[in-house]
Amino acid sequence: MKLFRAPFSFKGRIRRTEFGISYIIYIVAYVLLIALLESVGIKADSPIVYVFLLPVAWFLWAQGAKRCHDRGNSGWYQIIPFYVFWMFFADSEFGPNDYDLNPKGIGNGEEINDIGNRMG
Repeated sequence: MKLFRAPFSFKGRIRRTEFGISYIIYIVAYVLLIALLESVGIKADSPIVYVFLLPVAWFLWAQGAKRCHDRGNSGWYQIIPFYVFWMFFADSEFGPNDYDLNPKGIGNGEEINDIGNRMG
């Protein structure tokens, strides 16, 4: 499995599993970062907090864009309210699309090679 091959890149496609793990990582990183900043005296509502949260937010937006690509949509679709649920539960678009090959290998022609390798 090739999880997190370019986690800060907006190019390519990812599966639901990687997106779900990314979301969990984001939540944990956000909570830990806020706790760390508050422990050194920086309040959560301070503008400087956004500087520290920028890499964490970038990670989530990049992973979200790649999940949108897996559905055959632009990364901008993730700003649609409640679209995140579609990203969590909808299956990948079959085969290659404008963004990359199917991350499951379905429809890319690889499953034919797998069958041939098992038989021969």
